[in-house]
Parts: sequence; C-alpha cells; structure tokens
Amino acid sequence: MIDSHCHLAGDKFTDDLEAVVARARAAGLERVLTILEAGDPVEAGQAARLEQLWPDCRVAVGVHPHSAGNFADDPGRAADYVQQQVADTESARAVGEIGLDYHYDFAPRDVQQAVFRAQVQLARRLDLPIVIHTREADDDTLAILREPGPGELRGVFHCFSGTTALARAALDLGFYLSLSGIVTFNRADELREIARTAPLDRLLVETDSPFLAPVPHRGVRNEPAFVARVVDTLASLHATTSAEVAARTTANFHRLFRP
Repeated sequence: MIDSHCHLAGDKFTDDLEAVVARARAAGLERVLTILEAGDPVEAGQAARLEQLWPDCRVAVGVHPHSAGNFADDPGRAADYVQQQVADTESARAVGEIGLDYHYDFAPRDVQQAVFRAQVQLARRLDLPIVIHTREADDDTLAILREPGPGELRGVFHCFSGTTALARAALDLGFYLSLSGIVTFNRADELREIARTAPLDRLLVETDSPFLAPVPHRGVRNEPAFVARVVDTLASLHATTSAEVAARTTANFHRLFRP
C-alpha cells in the first residue's frame, strides 16, 4: 500500500515521527507522499528527518491556496519558490498541494487563481504531476486545468469528496481520484457510489494525516497506517479483495508519480 497524501512534515508528528513510520511500515506501506508547503523551513527540516527514517518516502512541494495571499503582488514568485525547492529536494515528485479554496477564502479568489495557474504552468514545464486541492471551486479549477500549455498535464484530485460531475470531469481530463477516510464516514453514501463506479485503475488512497481519521479511528489523530481502512472500504465497494485494491492503487501511484 501507499499513502498518496499525508502531512508527516507537520508539527503534529514532531514528537513521535519514528513510531508513526514504524507503524506505517508494519501495516504494509511501501512508502508515503508527504506534502510540503513551499518555503517553509520547518517542514523542509522534518521532511529531511523523515527521509532518513524512511528513504522510500517521497514529497510534493506547492503553495496551498490558503497561502496564496502571500504572493498577491507577484503570483509567479510562488512558482519560483516551488521550482527552487523541487530542485533542492531529491525526493520531490510532484507540485502540490495546489488549487482553489472558496470555502474559507483566506486569499482573494483572483489571487488564488493566479497562483494556481502559475504552479500548473510550472508543473507542465517540469513534467511533474500536480496534487489538487479544490473546495467549492469546481468550475474555476476545471477551467484552469483545461487551459492549453506545453507538455502533458497529469495529476490527482486529492481527498476527493466532490460531486459525480466533478469526478467525471476529472477522469475525462485523465486525472486520478484519491480517496481518504471520508469514504468510510456514515454520511458518505454519494462518495461511496462515486468510488464504486470509478475504475480501479484511476484511484489512489490516502489519509491526509493528521486529518480525517477513518472509521473506526474517528476522533484521534490520523496517520498513514490507517490507510488500510480506506483500502478495505474500496475492496468492499468493488467486490474484490483488499490485496487487489492495494496492488492496483500502488501501481497507479507508480504510474502517476514515477517514484
């Protein structure tokens, strides 16, 4: 198994990172993809520590839409930060998480769009996949992804919890959908139906640790070992085994991120 999206470089894992890694490996995880906020020296330092503990781990680097306002004067500067950190980080395999968040609107929407667009263009130039965060911004997210540019654009809608229409649009663009612990929640019937009908060769699994712990771990800090619960749920939805889902989603991760 691979946890395709977690935040092990965050402060929630500073005190027991070694134990978290040990539990993940004991649960059968091959690796994780850890998300780094571009230009954050604390996260970069913990990512280096993680790499020592688990050399197979990989990272994605991006400017989150919540931080887009820091680049309001020059959105292209966000892409410059990402490009430099990717160049300096041997384990970097993606640009992300990037996108639009109109739920919180921590940055003006036009600024979010400009920063997102600059990073999408960077990913095209670097031939790297993107990890997308989109919340209440479906139309604008898709519009930016559909803009022409050099090279191939590929990536994943992380922690997918959107509509059937968004899922279809993402798949039509050639993107993957990543399912988190949300798919185990009692009220997630619509999401489970999307997960059931999506082809297994276009799905990834993640925890988004430390957030969104799956059933039966609700109310505690999430961690990569818990991704097994997402795998089990997908296996039930696709009427197959957890081993098959683990193998298929791992192959999908390798195809997208080329680790």
